[in-house]
Amino acid sequence: MGEIVLAAKITHVPTMLLSEQPGKLQGCRQQAIDGQRKIMRRAREAGADTVIVLDTHWLVNAGYHINSNARFKGCFTSHEFPHFIQNLEYDYRGNPALGDAIAAKATEKGVFTLSHQVETLDLEYGTLVPMHFMEPGDMPIVSIAAWCTVHSLEASRKLGEAIAEAVRESDAKVLLLASGSLSHKIWENDLYEANNGTFTISREFNRQVDLRVLELWQNGEISTFLKMLPEYAQYCCGEGGMHDTAMLFGALGWDAYTGKGELLGEYFPSSGTGQANVIFPVV
Repeated sequence: MGEIVLAAKITHVPTMLLSEQPGKLQGCRQQAIDGQRKIMRRAREAGADTVIVLDTHWLVNAGYHINSNARFKGCFTSHEFPHFIQNLEYDYRGNPALGDAIAAKATEKGVFTLSHQVETLDLEYGTLVPMHFMEPGDMPIVSIAAWCTVHSLEASRKLGEAIAEAVRESDAKVLLLASGSLSHKIWENDLYEANNGTFTISREFNRQVDLRVLELWQNGEISTFLKMLPEYAQYCCGEGGMHDTAMLFGALGWDAYTGKGELLGEYFPSSGTGQANVIFPVV
């Protein structure tokens, strides 16, 4: 029987890649990189052999979608930030059977979901950036679209349930990653440079709510957080509508989840948004 052995809400900011390169941003995101490497170490120690990524950079406008290719190989340049992410090479294994099983379970719950094995369906950087640093090696990955423009958080919760059920009926030991920011109001273009945009948040309101959310997570007050999730996603411009977060907690048991989040490193602003790496133990 399979299981989710570790879960986390993670950042995927492009400046993590620039942090590796010579220049004025070298080292600027080291604590975030270290946090993601620690997540992978913990996952391996817990027996993880598969990674599922809930990717808020994969936009979908109808239904839910899973990239279940048997292999992901390519060279990625971001359309959004071509000056930040260029020629990022990748080569990962996939798990078509698990992707298919998740889609079937979700559709049974009334959440129409398609699993795709299409060679030209590439990965988005919400998957590619964390995988670059976590280095899954031979661990297969499954990427699920979580930038959901016309979807309800309730449907995404059910998709999370489907993920957990499909994993239990498999032989996979899964690291589940919700890849997306906390608040996500990027600086207006005309204000970016004047406000040192790479390292600041665009709205103090958003920062204060982010910090409260992290406090709730660390205190294990998940049911309280879930009651505020719709408004948090709306008023703080949650990335991808925060559907990754709804899927994550759906997989963990929603308001019945009794674990406490563990913040790895620091909360940090990036290009106006709020970012963090937070582990959620499976209890």
